[in-house]
Amino acid sequence: MRITLNNREEQIDKEVMTVQELIDYKNFSFKLLVTKVNGKLVKKDQRDRVIIRDGDKVTVLHLVSGG
Repeated sequence: MRITLNNREEQIDKEVMTVQELIDYKNFSFKLLVTKVNGKLVKKDQRDRVIIRDGDKVTVLHLVSGG
């Protein structure tokens, strides 16, 4: 499938995957992640149920805090 991930075209060798599968596939390892699919927020407890399909726009941002 072809998706837009963080404003970049990505080709992934699956037809569908969950948000959590994408996070694992791309090795996003930060603890504080914000995820959106087609502009809609995906909460952490929903990532294993929300499906990404061909043509979707996905945003995965990591939050950095400090002082």
